[in-house]
Amino acid sequence: MKSYFSELITGGWSLILGLKVTIKAMFSPIVTVQYPREKIEITPNYRGHIDLVKDAETGAHKCISCGSCMRECPSGCIVVEGEKREGVKGKVLTVFTLDFTKCSLCGACVEVCPTKALDYSNEYELAGYARSDFHYDILKRLEERE
Repeated sequence: MKSYFSELITGGWSLILGLKVTIKAMFSPIVTVQYPREKIEITPNYRGHIDLVKDAETGAHKCISCGSCMRECPSGCIVVEGEKREGVKGKVLTVFTLDFTKCSLCGACVEVCPTKALDYSNEYELAGYARSDFHYDILKRLEERE
């Protein structure tokens, strides 16, 4: 008989606590964002796909075509190609592509870059109808951002 009343009291107390949470939520302000019309501020910690970083002094990208990001990528989704041009010191980046369908967003490519030429994009509205929509030419995207 004692356990019966004990369970009634415990159940009643949990009911009161649950109602307290519900009533508190009922009177708190609404935080819904009307998405297509209103954009939300994303945090600086957001990790989207990778992008090339522009050098502040020259305005060009910092990539030296070393390929360390391509070698470090566990998914094998990065392709970097460079060529040696006459009159230019070092390699010149010719191809930098990302297959975002394979990318696991691990960030290994950004961490291993010796010149800090890669960073995460703040783009979060990624949508497409085909897989080919997620094959990004990162070099071309850098030129379009200018």
